Amino acid sequence: MITILFDIDGTLIRSGGAGLNAIAQTMKEMFGLNSISKVEVHGRTDNGILSDLFEAESLSFDEHREDFSRRYWELLPEALENGQGRMLPGVKPLLEKIHGLDNVATGILTGNAERAAEIKLRHFQLDAYFKFGGYGDFNSCRNEVAALAKNAAEQHLNGKFDSDQLWVVGDTVNDIACARSIGSRVIAVETGGCKPELLEQAKPDYQFADLSDVGPFLDAIGTAS
Repeated sequence: MITILFDIDGTLIRSGGAGLNAIAQTMKEMFGLNSISKVEVHGRTDNGILSDLFEAESLSFDEHREDFSRRYWELLPEALENGQGRMLPGVKPLLEKIHGLDNVATGILTGNAERAAEIKLRHFQLDAYFKFGGYGDFNSCRNEVAALAKNAAEQHLNGKFDSDQLWVVGDTVNDIACARSIGSRVIAVETGGCKPELLEQAKPDYQFADLSDVGPFLDAIGTAS
């Protein structure tokens, strides 16, 4: 069985800043902050992003994790509705094609918390294509999230998982690095804002401008189109 773990933001969708907008609104409601500090978000986990953000405001994310997360997830659907997000080129036709193949399983490897990932995928009507994954609820290290995703794939496939047929699809250098940490091959896409030359320097197995060409993607992973 070929297993493909997809990143979400920058790979499948662009949320138009919905996540940060919902985070900012939650910070305002809970702590009266009219603006939030700038922290690096690309290729990182929700746990890492929010831990840094809270620290910049002299707050503890662990102390407020439950209440903050609940409110953030409540606000995220509206932020997605009001934002300028979009599904990235070729995503739906590719997933539809893969979904019809008996020898391919698709999962998620994302820095998003699991609930945030579910909300984003549902908003773009992509949730039906994914039944397992690794998420960034409690891990700041992307490699640890990759290990969770690999373990989830093994459990879901129940004996059909083949570590030699594991792929990660992502849009950042961090995605490539975390894929290598679990022995996965990598397809990098240039849709997340990372400079193509930086992706190339990280040496993915394949690099595409986007996911529009189904045939080359299926050829890359070794299944007939």
